[in-house]
Amino acid sequence: MIRFPLLPLLAGLLLAAGASAATVEVRVTKVGPKGKVNVAVCDKERFLKQCLYHASVPAKAGETVVSIPDVPAGTWAVLAYQDENENGQLDRNVIGIPKENYGFSRDAKSMFGPPKFEAAAIQVGEGTVKAEVALH
Repeated sequence: MIRFPLLPLLAGLLLAAGASAATVEVRVTKVGPKGKVNVAVCDKERFLKQCLYHASVPAKAGETVVSIPDVPAGTWAVLAYQDENENGQLDRNVIGIPKENYGFSRDAKSMFGPPKFEAAAIQVGEGTVKAEVALH
């Protein structure tokens, strides 16, 4: 008998958890005409590593918009790069400097290494959250 009252409660909790997710709509600017634009939304723990949320779309010269659904509420950073040769990774030269254009949310600058998470951090709530990344 206890199972039946718990089922609606659990269903309600699952629906409430889904309601706090958002779509992060990323406007990527300074895009070239070749390849794909890859975008990732990362928490602090996974920043610059294997981010939980990501998407890839064909590059459109000038500006490309990428939407990433179901991102939970919280503090996140957005990073993007143009994968011109479509090999699925940010190509680097022999000393580790990126050869393909990349950028971060809030136009966080990378001087002598990548920016800190806090410099690129955005707040995600409910609905659609817009972020902009200019490639460099």
